[in-house]
Amino acid sequence: MVKRRIATLIAFLVTGSLATGVPGPRAEAAGPGAGGAPPSAGAPDGSSALPGIDLDTVTIPELQTRMADGALTSSALTRAYLRRIKTVDPRINAVLRTDSTALRQAAASDARHRRGATLGPLDGIPVLLKDNIDTRDMPTTAGSLALAGSPPDTDAALVTRLRKAGAVILGKTNLSEWANFRATKPTSGWSAVGGQTHNPYVLDRNPCGSSAGSAAALAASLAQVAIGTETDGSIVCPAGMTGVVGHKPSLGLVSGSGVVPISAEQDTAGPMARNVTDAALTLSVLSGGATGSRQDAARALAEAAERHPGSLRGKRIGLWRLPSLGAEVDAVMSRTAAQLRKAGAQVVEVTPPYQKRLAELGFPALLSEFHRDIDAYLATRKGPRDLAGLIEFNRAHPAERTCFAGQELFEQALVAPPTTDPGYRAMRAELKDLSQRSIDETLAAHRLDAIAAPTNPPAWTTDCARGDNDVIPSSTPAAVAGYPSLSVPAGFVGELPVGVLLTAGNHQDAKLLALGAAVEHRLDAWRAPRYLPTLGDGGSR
Repeated sequence: MVKRRIATLIAFLVTGSLATGVPGPRAEAAGPGAGGAPPSAGAPDGSSALPGIDLDTVTIPELQTRMADGALTSSALTRAYLRRIKTVDPRINAVLRTDSTALRQAAASDARHRRGATLGPLDGIPVLLKDNIDTRDMPTTAGSLALAGSPPDTDAALVTRLRKAGAVILGKTNLSEWANFRATKPTSGWSAVGGQTHNPYVLDRNPCGSSAGSAAALAASLAQVAIGTETDGSIVCPAGMTGVVGHKPSLGLVSGSGVVPISAEQDTAGPMARNVTDAALTLSVLSGGATGSRQDAARALAEAAERHPGSLRGKRIGLWRLPSLGAEVDAVMSRTAAQLRKAGAQVVEVTPPYQKRLAELGFPALLSEFHRDIDAYLATRKGPRDLAGLIEFNRAHPAERTCFAGQELFEQALVAPPTTDPGYRAMRAELKDLSQRSIDETLAAHRLDAIAAPTNPPAWTTDCARGDNDVIPSSTPAAVAGYPSLSVPAGFVGELPVGVLLTAGNHQDAKLLALGAAVEHRLDAWRAPRYLPTLGDGGSR
């Protein structure tokens, strides 16, 4: 049932930009500003060399239309992104490695397009993967030197889906080492394997969260879409901080097999993109939908041809302000609420309950789950065979301590109660109950379609000595409950992007993406990064 709803949404979104002739959500996007920025990704200076295509703003449906017409090939698109990685990535350090087979994958897609036998909406579309997602032909390190040897034996299940859908696996992105679950004061976007990833908007600012490389790569237009992973905030916070779209799916919608874990009770991979349409199309593949023949896709488009992009009129949205993120972020949320009201939505202020208790219980539960799940994963890889061996590896390798030395979370997880312990079981049961009730009761009490909150504060300065400045409560209810959340660009504090995080009920991913597309269209908040070296304000944010 969920997959059918997602497939319907995909037809709905794709038709909105193709069949109706309406431009994509960023067709009118402004070019980059001054300040020594690289040229726009689509500028005619060789950075893309794709006539008539701006890589900053083009959508998957627009690309597929050109490939179907013979005006574009996947090979040309893939080469453009590879050139873009070569010329722009040295500024932001988001891409760890590119796949040596990418152009062969693209050539195979071109042959399918010529035969009229494409595999679905992602056929020929270049995709970057976070480097905690197993690939049989490239290293998968989770950012750690401990896993930097032989690649995994098999692909992650989601990679198998992407390959079957014809996507071009372009390469792997840097991440916060062990998905930010090693030290109590980590620095997001840093790993011993990849070094530090920078925020494309202001280069000395942090990209947030463990999917930092995936988000920064998209903001810099180094791939069409990317895959991130989240336990709590690691898709949506980087998306908000770098001005892109990030969708954390409902738990279980995307297989976690072959993804380096923190907790099976919360972990999920999900799509990241520069627009909601591309995120929805990518989710349809990750979740197993919308991968049929070209004829099936065409039929779905025809059936939806007269539908209009979703309206906000009559929608009820709860605004969770979170004033702790600062007056400037609150002002962005006020402007967001005003725009939604102008579009016909009803916006009411809400405060989901039980947040203090969720904060008290969440971390201890993750410690127990991490010990269980990382031991199971390490048993499938060459290198340390369990958490105890991983701790010893870090002690023996100084390169693992060049940004921050601590591995306190590893050490605490090693002695945490096992997941068979009655105390742990009671803790996780209470977490699940309260997190789901915090959302369900808020939605029901105010008859809401979704809850909206700030995704992130303005990006803080990257500082290995201090670590992150990232107490951001908005992602926690959906993350712990296993419910979907979606960050879309909401505005800016000066040069720094702020996202709005939309949360809906369990397995309401399709509904949430449709709403997110309408919010994205109304706010029209994206602008290209300028790659400023610094803001010169000396602040931590």
